[in-house]
Amino acid sequence: MGDERVQIYADGACRGNPGPGGWGAILSLRGKAKEIYGGEALTTNNRMELTAVIRALEALTRRCEADIYTDSQYVQKGISEWLASWKRRGWRTADRKPVKNLDLWQRLDELANAHSVRWHWVRGHTGHPQNERADALANLGADSISGH
Repeated sequence: MGDERVQIYADGACRGNPGPGGWGAILSLRGKAKEIYGGEALTTNNRMELTAVIRALEALTRRCEADIYTDSQYVQKGISEWLASWKRRGWRTADRKPVKNLDLWQRLDELANAHSVRWHWVRGHTGHPQNERADALANLGADSISGH
């Protein structure tokens, strides 16, 4: 694959927290883009942010080098700063509480380790075209659940 990297933009949305939510992602490689999205009836914004990245990584059919862009500091800091410590402590936070969204963090950890991933945080709602599109897809996912 050389220096070709898949670019992934992922976002989540929630109507109420908890409430109906959606996730969306764009996977781009060699000028071609694939858009995916979905929703859940009762969820939280953080769960949808994590799910967006998980579904994008699950969509990869072989080991890839990937740049993942998220506007969620929860996802970006979780994967790059907090996860190693959580694992060392048996999936507990610094104050010894169980890590929230453990099922999703474990799945994301598994998927991220199956690929070569670089994580990037982008400020949301600042006109970044791919981030805005991922947000629109997440809202489509939420709409598909909440009946809008």
